[in-house]
Amino acid sequence: MLKIIFRCALVSILLTATFAANADVNRALTNMCEIVKSNDKSELRKKIHNVATYYRMKLNDYYDAVSCDGYSLIRAAILFNALESGSLLIKKMPRGALAAPEADGKTLQAWVAEQGLNNTEIAMLLNDRL
Repeated sequence: MLKIIFRCALVSILLTATFAANADVNRALTNMCEIVKSNDKSELRKKIHNVATYYRMKLNDYYDAVSCDGYSLIRAAILFNALESGSLLIKKMPRGALAAPEADGKTLQAWVAEQGLNNTEIAMLLNDRL
């Protein structure tokens, strides 16, 4: 009987810790869109570093989970002409992830071409990276 109670307590503690960690990561990523929109490369670098340090997550791990008005971080950087933030994001993301389709099924290059943003500096950086 004591073993069952101990196991239940251990499972509940582990589940609570898991949910708390997810809440903390979400809290840490809350203002990431604002940082990208304001083109603050230094603050974005700190945010990426802090998430990597405290939660052991790389940008690629949480990139899809962050949405800026329905756009991914790089799409938001392109739309808001945030060259510094966009260039950092493009450099930090693996090439395979940059070439992969996003949530809407379009790759970054296809979306940029569809929006007519091929001549922006961020789009040129993206093409060079790929």
